[in-house]
Amino acid sequence: MPRTRLIRRPLLALLAAAALLLGAGLAPSRPALAAPPNAPNEGGSKQLREALEAAAKGHIEAKARLDNSKRRQSALTGQLKQLELRLVELTAQVGEVAAQSYRLGRLTPVSALLASSDPNSFLQRAAELDVMAQRDNKRLRDLNEAKAEAGRAKVAIDTEVREQRKQLAILAKKKRDAEIALAKVSSGSGAGFSGGSGSAKPAPRNSDGSWPSESCSVNDPTPADGCITPRTLHMLQQAKAAGYKRYVSCHRSGGGGEHPKGRACDFAAATGGFEDRSATGGDKAYGDSLASYLKNNASKLGVMYVIWYRQIWMPNTGWRSYSGGGSPAADHTNHVHVSMY
Repeated sequence: MPRTRLIRRPLLALLAAAALLLGAGLAPSRPALAAPPNAPNEGGSKQLREALEAAAKGHIEAKARLDNSKRRQSALTGQLKQLELRLVELTAQVGEVAAQSYRLGRLTPVSALLASSDPNSFLQRAAELDVMAQRDNKRLRDLNEAKAEAGRAKVAIDTEVREQRKQLAILAKKKRDAEIALAKVSSGSGAGFSGGSGSAKPAPRNSDGSWPSESCSVNDPTPADGCITPRTLHMLQQAKAAGYKRYVSCHRSGGGGEHPKGRACDFAAATGGFEDRSATGGDKAYGDSLASYLKNNASKLGVMYVIWYRQIWMPNTGWRSYSGGGSPAADHTNHVHVSMY
């Protein structure tokens, strides 16, 4: 074997080892207490998570339809007011024509043309008759069209009122569903938490105000690795912009709930990551503020529910007490959980 090959092999091995050492030194280190990709067991049964999701999701969808119906009703009411003003104006104009015909008698083509003394006068009167007929016919046509349009607007408003009653009934049912589901883990209302602004940038909605359907289609930027929905990513970005930059884990490959769907994240309360103890002091204040921030911006971000420190918030129940099983992870006293629509 040539001597150059004998020299090259040890040299290449030495260079490879040096590269590995340098790479390890340059790679960003993660906090020692950071959780592995899978978040800790949060407690609660699959049936409970599905019931909470169905109740919250149904509420959000019904609320969007209700708000959209109210917007349509408001627009229709404004349109009807304009039509009613137009009807008053057109009715007055048609009334003038009728009054003039009553006082002077209807000017017929025969009487007008017979009164012509010469051909030029005949042509002028013929033109005047045509203009008058077009004017009067237009006034009558406009009046009839305005009446028909006002009638359609009234029917549409009645339709929206019925739609709103329907959605209000659905909202009431979804609230009852949420109360039934929470009865298994809740003993009553919660006090909630302070802090957290309501200034998040809204996530994109459909033109009717509903949330677009999204799949687990974008990369999860958290150490959990995997995929999340675009709306979940938007929530993460907004929370980070608001100052909530501690450890967070989103996607989870196994289990139930929204994590495998890329629609849930766990925000650690401690600076180093998930700790097997309940947060206190500054960590507790951080979790309080974050939970309140997510609640305050729920309608902007598409939040279904938030769980933190033995309390759960849903849009149709507000803050309620929550018991997940006794451990810091199950009771959510070491992390804030958020589920997205």
